[in-house]
Amino acid sequence: MRGLTEGGFFSLPCHEENKNMKRMKLLYGTGNSSKLRAMREVLSQFDIEILGLKDMPEEPPHVEEDGTTPLENARKKALHYYKAYGIPVFSCDSGLYFDNVSPEDQPGVHVRNVKGKCLTDRQMQEHYRKLAEKYGGITARYQNAVCLVLDQDHVHEAMEENMASVPFRLVSTPHPRGMEEGFPLDSISVDMETGKYYYDMGEEEQNRLVGEEGFAEFFRKFIDALDKGNPPRL
Repeated sequence: MRGLTEGGFFSLPCHEENKNMKRMKLLYGTGNSSKLRAMREVLSQFDIEILGLKDMPEEPPHVEEDGTTPLENARKKALHYYKAYGIPVFSCDSGLYFDNVSPEDQPGVHVRNVKGKCLTDRQMQEHYRKLAEKYGGITARYQNAVCLVLDQDHVHEAMEENMASVPFRLVSTPHPRGMEEGFPLDSISVDMETGKYYYDMGEEEQNRLVGEEGFAEFFRKFIDALDKGNPPRL
């Protein structure tokens, strides 16, 4: 069965007579190799090949992430990348929200950008470690969003509760194993239920924490709609 855009890039084998069709390919609008690897794992249950921006033949355009919500930023990135490459693309964005901190210490959608400066992984870890030290630990939560652009007429997006992380604690003492590139805050994130650092938790435990099932459900609805030959209604 053909997808909603023409050409061989976007196709999905759904029925026996189409078993020789190409796999569906979607561009994930990120240059972060760790996030790309994590999303591939989340969507591994589907017959989808996930490409990253580094797989594209041309450098990606710069996107000014000046939205006020994760969904606004996800939408802006997806539309920009679709315009640049002309292929189906989805983008995600996150906001980090703290309980009981002063407004100037609330990151929101500016998780990596602090006072106009884009922080490196190491700088991020140090900045938020110091904030946790300042407040004696911080209860935090990620709000996540996704926007999928198939073509100019088919744009689907969501920022659902099941995409959000469960509340967790940011602490001032980093995990002794160091820091994983691309996810610097996981080294100072602790599950409130078990008291474990994120780095000490298994994959299933982590999936429960970070809202990955919400992303899987978003794409499951999309795949089911295509399988039935219906325009996706997400």
